Amino acid sequence: MTQLPAGHEPMLVTIGDIGVSQSWVVTPSGTRPVGEVHWMFTDMSRTTERIPAWAIVCTVLFVWFCFLGLLFLLAKEQRTEGMVQVIVQGPGLAHTVSLPVYSVNQVMDYNQRVNYARSLSAAAQ
Repeated sequence: MTQLPAGHEPMLVTIGDIGVSQSWVVTPSGTRPVGEVHWMFTDMSRTTERIPAWAIVCTVLFVWFCFLGLLFLLAKEQRTEGMVQVIVQGPGLAHTVSLPVYSVNQVMDYNQRVNYARSLSAAAQ
């Protein structure tokens, strides 16, 4: 049974510049069979919560109306910044990609993509 080159199979998942098909992992550093690689995912993002500027302005403007303006201080917004790092390693292959993230949903999406790639690797072994 002959194996097809990586260019003849559709990519099932991409993670930055890493492409994963049913049989192959394709990176700028090289191509390896999917069953020979191991995946690592590192979340280096941080999420902060703060009072938005509009809430502070509304509090100052409406504080004199029965102190109801203080309720604006209960408003919060979340901000996520940083990156996630994905490392794929195998015999003769080591590739790292750092991907910027701007929301918690992006972090979860990249994590799920890596978990799917892990499941493809486990199924191929």
